[in-house]
Amino acid sequence: MSDAQNTGHAASDPRPTRLRDALRQARIEAADRIGVVVELRDAEVARLEILNEALDPLFAQVPEQVDLFDRGVSQGETPRLWIDVVAHILMGRDKRIYRFVQDTRFGRIVLAESHDVPVIVDAVTDYVARRMIEREHAMVATPMVEPVAPEKPRRSGFWTFVLGFLVGAAALFGLALFASLRNL
Repeated sequence: MSDAQNTGHAASDPRPTRLRDALRQARIEAADRIGVVVELRDAEVARLEILNEALDPLFAQVPEQVDLFDRGVSQGETPRLWIDVVAHILMGRDKRIYRFVQDTRFGRIVLAESHDVPVIVDAVTDYVARRMIEREHAMVATPMVEPVAPEKPRRSGFWTFVLGFLVGAAALFGLALFASLRNL
């Protein structure tokens, strides 16, 4: 078959072009979905950045010697605004609601949830205040222990063992002597 016949044959058979068009359309839709996912993630990060800026006045009031908080936005599969090691803010499933959560040894608990930035700022303010009070209590609660003079090391039971051995040997010797005198 010549190229002209192949081209003519392909033009008369609609299936290959339909499949090719369907594949092209599927690729376009996949790219659009990926674009939407990226746009949603970018929107999440942008909303978390807005909240981060709203928290600036709060963290400006935290004394420099208090090193409990390490605030920052992490951009991963799920963007998060970290307050400290165990508490962070992430966007809810609808990508419009802020969810302030804390990881505990018993699982994750939701501290606050709202569409409004001021509500979350108030919740974070309360959390920061509680953490600072906990830190103060931890620093005060550890009493200063006065150093105690080390006790004299206790003597081991070596001399007790030697004394018991000698008494036992003397008793056996005495018993053997008594038994031999009795047999005479």
